[in-house]
Amino acid sequence: MVASGRLTTCATRGRPSSRAFRALSSVLLVDQGWIRTYGTQTEMTLQVSFATEGGSGTPVPELSIEVDDVDVALARMSAAGFRIEYGPADEPWGVRRFFVRDPFGRLVNVLAHT
Repeated sequence: MVASGRLTTCATRGRPSSRAFRALSSVLLVDQGWIRTYGTQTEMTLQVSFATEGGSGTPVPELSIEVDDVDVALARMSAAGFRIEYGPADEPWGVRRFFVRDPFGRLVNVLAHT
């Protein structure tokens, strides 16, 4: 499994965003028609971050998703046709990450702690 926690997608304008989360090996946990929740059954520790910059001179992403293996996630996102905006990069604060745009143009940071 690549994704290491739960992720709920809200305020989308259709279903194209589900393709991005399927590429990260997230599974559909809930589908009410008007809301879809993707994630894993893995227990995790909650973290919330608020950023004024993206680090390493990058823009602030709208969403960050922590995964178990960035290189596997990168390969899956690339194979699914998503353009990589930044990285992969090993950052000095101890994460390996890349940025990708979701189907609505939002910048997403995909990372793993190293």
